[in-house]
Amino acid sequence: MPLWEKIMETFQINGKLGSSAIHVGEHLKNLGNYLPDARAVIITDENIKKYYEKDFPDLPVIALGTGEEIKTLSSVEFILKELIRYSCDRSSFIVGIGGGIVTDITGFAASIFLRGIRFGFVSTSLLSQVDASVGGKNGVNLDAYKNMVGVFNQPEFVICDLDLLQTLPGPEISNGFAEIVKHALICDKALFEFIETHLQGALALDYETIYRLVADCVRIKSGIVQQDEKESGERRKLNFGHTIGHAIEKIERAGHGRAVSMGMVAAAKFSEERRMISGAEVSRMIALLRDLNLPTGFDYPPAAIINAAGKDKKKQGRDLFYVFLEEIGKARVEKISFHELNEFISRALIFS
Repeated sequence: MPLWEKIMETFQINGKLGSSAIHVGEHLKNLGNYLPDARAVIITDENIKKYYEKDFPDLPVIALGTGEEIKTLSSVEFILKELIRYSCDRSSFIVGIGGGIVTDITGFAASIFLRGIRFGFVSTSLLSQVDASVGGKNGVNLDAYKNMVGVFNQPEFVICDLDLLQTLPGPEISNGFAEIVKHALICDKALFEFIETHLQGALALDYETIYRLVADCVRIKSGIVQQDEKESGERRKLNFGHTIGHAIEKIERAGHGRAVSMGMVAAAKFSEERRMISGAEVSRMIALLRDLNLPTGFDYPPAAIINAAGKDKKKQGRDLFYVFLEEIGKARVEKISFHELNEFISRALIFS
């Protein structure tokens, strides 16, 4: 079937933590069709409320601020108190409408309210549609520790409304492109080549191109999560570029995807240094990231990166699982020591 004839494509995750249906191409206006016959409450942010409240079902709305600074236990406490005010009980349902920050907070709040109630998402950003809202990881930050408090719990549904991307600012689109490239790099060379050959369509948010990119990423991630819900094996590959990327996020509010872009360059250089991937393929990756308006160079004090990377929640004692590239489309996870990582950062992480 030609791509433009597809109205919607649904991907299913059936795991021990529950089932999740991700609907790519569905629309916010149809949200009511997915809600149970029970009290439901919407959690969103001020920007989404401003632009799209007219398309919300007639339900109570809890509106948060915007930005990474709201991803805290204080926001969760505010939501829980609002749920009590709206007389929610164990039969209630929560819908998070927003990007990855809103969906992370919503999923966590729903998972701990009355020991857990049902929830779903309408994903409104490219970054969230291809990554953050899919897979059942929900949580908030604690001081300088990113996503340090959270749970694994699957939303019953995720609606990826591609029309909502039209109101996103350019940097937010770039954030999403970084995660799309990540998915391609770790396990789908054909997707990487598709991005290269459809670059202008992607940058212009051409519907058919974006549909293919979102659907492919959801297919990849849902398949990986199906195998490994709690990140004990295959799912670790999804962290490619994130160890140093998260460190950069702590140093500079660059945006998650933009920080991950720099982290992927670092991880690819580390892989090249260990003779896993060729310099030509690393250069090809960097060229694509640049074409997508993503940063590939940085000049941060190595000590600052080392200090921030040391706060990574994925560390295990003095070691961590690090994702390397063997080639475009193939990743490998190895346990390395923080000493090895810190040595690499000290000698190599000054790019132009």
